[in-house]
Order: sequence, then structure tokens, then C-alpha cells
Amino acid sequence: MLKAKVSVVTGSSRGIGRAVAVKLASLGSDVAVVYHGNSAKAEETVRSIIENYGVKAIAYKADVSSYDETKELVKKIKEDFSRIDILVNNAGIVKDGLIAMMSEQSFDSVIDTNLKGTFNMIRHVCPIMIREKGGRIVNISSVSAIIGNPGQANYSASKAGIIGLTKSAAKELSVKNITVNAVAPGFIRTDMTENIGEDNPLIQMIPLKRFGEAEEVAEAVAFLASSSYITGEVLKVDGGIAM
Repeated sequence: MLKAKVSVVTGSSRGIGRAVAVKLASLGSDVAVVYHGNSAKAEETVRSIIENYGVKAIAYKADVSSYDETKELVKKIKEDFSRIDILVNNAGIVKDGLIAMMSEQSFDSVIDTNLKGTFNMIRHVCPIMIREKGGRIVNISSVSAIIGNPGQANYSASKAGIIGLTKSAAKELSVKNITVNAVAPGFIRTDMTENIGEDNPLIQMIPLKRFGEAEEVAEAVAFLASSSYITGEVLKVDGGIAM
């Protein structure tokens, strides 16, 4: 389905990002695995993709909050792969705390990575897609952007900003055959939630009565990456919690 395509997935050494990179590779896409912290995990992801799917995969270390660093990152990926067809902006951090006690640094760093990082990548990738006369951009937001979450003012704001950025970019880039959509996961079983048991009250808030899996988010991303007539949409993958 995505054979001969090139996908760039940020924050893809583990969790949702890794699941997305693997899913796109399983559909035939070559993959640029972008990470910031864990090089061993990133290289393991690359090895797994190559061994299981036979596509090209390379790991790149970059801080997406840096405009200049992302500019060089995209330049390097273009040199290595010759093109970029799909961009998935998944890189994100959390620094939770009640707003009355949240530090400026905690607020700024989350906005810089989650929201500005998404802008940086779109800014540097979209000229390539424009020259190629098409592309697919999928931004990972969160249901926290839609319903809010106590203790996550910074995170919810960053993810809500991603939704606004998605819709504006979709309108700007549609004339160039570039679609821009967002996926808003709910509670997903990742490293951050692995210690939450099935008896946790959070489970009772979810109509489907379970956490989602990273692979279920990846399926939604792959759907939007493959679609040519959906743009500016926010697809919730949340078990119904924000319905």
C-alpha cells in the first residue's frame, strides 16, 4: 500500500512512535526513525524493521524543539532517502503538575517539544512535499487537548495547539495535494502507563473498559497516511472517553 514511499516518524524509538514506524514499514514504506534520547532503542527499532519487512530504515538523533536542528535533520533525511512522502509528528514529553505550582520551565519545555517541534518538522518538510506535488502529514495530539486533564495544563495546551496547527496547515497545504490530519489517543498502554493496573479507576472512565494499544493508534495513523481525501480531521483513538 505504501511501497516506494518514505516516512519520517519522530519519537519513534519506543511506544506509539515505534508502533507507527513498524506499521508503516509493514505496508512497504521506508522509514526514518527519529529519536532524541535512547539510541539503543532506536537502533533496535531500525534492525527490527529491516529484518522483518526488508525496507530501508535509518535512525536519526535530533531535538525537534530546535528549529535549526530539525532543518539539518530534514536535509539529511532527504539526502539519504531522496524524498519524503509521509511525516508523522509523534515526539512529545510530559512534565505534569498542578498549574498553581507549575514552573515556567515545565510549561515552556512541553510547549517547545510538543507544539513547536511539530511546527518545526512541518515547516522544513512541507517545501519538499510541495516540490513532490503531494504528501501526508499526521500529527499526534491527545484527548487531553479536547477534554483537558488535571495536572496537565502544559501538555493539554500543547496538544490543543497541535489541533489548531493541523487545521491551519491543512487549509494552507491542500492546494498542493498535501493532507494534514491529527490522531488524538486516549489512555494507551505504553511505558508511561505500564504500572497502572486493570483495577485502576481510570479504566472505569473508558466506555470500552480498557486501555488502548500502541498498535491501535498506529492503525489510525496508517489509515490517514494512506488516504487522499481526508484532511483537517482529528481522529480520536480513545475507547470512547471523549465522545
